Amino acid sequence: MGTRALLFPWRRREAAARNAAPSSHASDAALAAELQARREEIARMEERALRQAESLKLREAELERRAQALDDRERNLIGQQDELKRAKRIQRRELERISGLSAAQAKQILLAEVEQEARHQAALKIRQIEEEARREGERRARNILAVATQRLAAKHASETTTRLVELPSDEMKGRIIGRDGRNIRTLEALTGVDIIIDETPSAVVLSSFDGVRREIARMTIERLIADGRIHPALIEETYEQAKRDLDKRIVDEGESAALEAHVHGLDPELVKLLGQLRFRTSYGQNVLDHLIECAKLASVLAEELGASAETARRAAFLHDIGKAVTHEVEGPHALIGARIARRHGESEAVAHAMEAHHNDVEPKTVEAVIVQAADAVSGARPGARGDSLEQYVGRMRDLEEIASRHHGVQRVYAMRAGREIRVVVDPGIVDDDTATVISQEIAAAIEKETEQPGRIKITVIRESRAVAYAG
Repeated sequence: MGTRALLFPWRRREAAARNAAPSSHASDAALAAELQARREEIARMEERALRQAESLKLREAELERRAQALDDRERNLIGQQDELKRAKRIQRRELERISGLSAAQAKQILLAEVEQEARHQAALKIRQIEEEARREGERRARNILAVATQRLAAKHASETTTRLVELPSDEMKGRIIGRDGRNIRTLEALTGVDIIIDETPSAVVLSSFDGVRREIARMTIERLIADGRIHPALIEETYEQAKRDLDKRIVDEGESAALEAHVHGLDPELVKLLGQLRFRTSYGQNVLDHLIECAKLASVLAEELGASAETARRAAFLHDIGKAVTHEVEGPHALIGARIARRHGESEAVAHAMEAHHNDVEPKTVEAVIVQAADAVSGARPGARGDSLEQYVGRMRDLEEIASRHHGVQRVYAMRAGREIRVVVDPGIVDDDTATVISQEIAAAIEKETEQPGRIKITVIRESRAVAYAG
């Protein structure tokens, strides 16, 4: 067969044609199948597109229906709104007719009620804040002052502007007076002290506002009494000796006080002025003892508050030094003392705290406020100071007058030496909330218009009673 194909080429072509015929038929069949599949796919796509078009038409119709419904609802709402406005106007007219009030009058009544409610809430808030502040303030103040005062036990001596000198006998009065009064005139001229010889048995009274002069006179008279000889020449000699001895004692007193207060490096002139304050009192409180006490208090308070303990201690110890020269220099003792301190090398911080302790200048440092607090605590503690009857009565009268100014107050009583004020108000005029406001206003007025040591408690009493009689 292979040989025959090689010999006859046309046979090879026929054979190839016979072999190629089946493959051509297969290709046509595949193409026809593919065309059919594409037709079917196109038909399906057309069907899907038709369905989507129908769905879009339905959705469009639904949207149109909803839009129409919304338009209808909007028209209904507008109509209802107009109807409500008409009903509201009718209702307002009816309410005005029934109540007999216009809208403006009703508004005023409503505003008054709202204002009253706001005042009530404000009073409640005031009471709440006041109570919280009081508790917190008392707690912190107790902690700080407890630490300060528990470490201090200061002595107290009540002195006045007079000094009693005891005599061995009444016969000594005549010797002090001398012939034609020359001895007593010499004593008064030298010492600058009034020597009062009255019917007091075996005693004479020395009177002077200057404690140093009074002390020199006492020492002079006691030494003359001890010597037994009293005449002008000996009086002058004894006076000069007493003056020298007192000058030395003054320096010793100043140094001892500085040592007790733990204040060092003071100028000798300041030490001398401090020693003179041993013979000066303020409301019965010895000034030098007061300075020592203030220095200790200020030091502890400064340590508790994180301030400069050295500055506070030094300023508190020197804050009343101006009182030693107030009889010679005019002006407030705080400003005088600050000038003296600056002149003798004290720092500006110390001088400022001194001059601000009575608010002659505004305090600008923590130490200045601490000195104020220490001064107040030392002066306000029980038994530290005493007032004259006139000052006491005047202070009580001022407190009652301030409390009586307020509307609705019936009676005012200043009690516990001015530490408490009880205010009785008319219950028909003052309600509970107003009573709270009155107590606050009285406290603010007292703080502004008076200088009172310590705290003053204001109690407003509102009491209503109903009384009936049967038979």
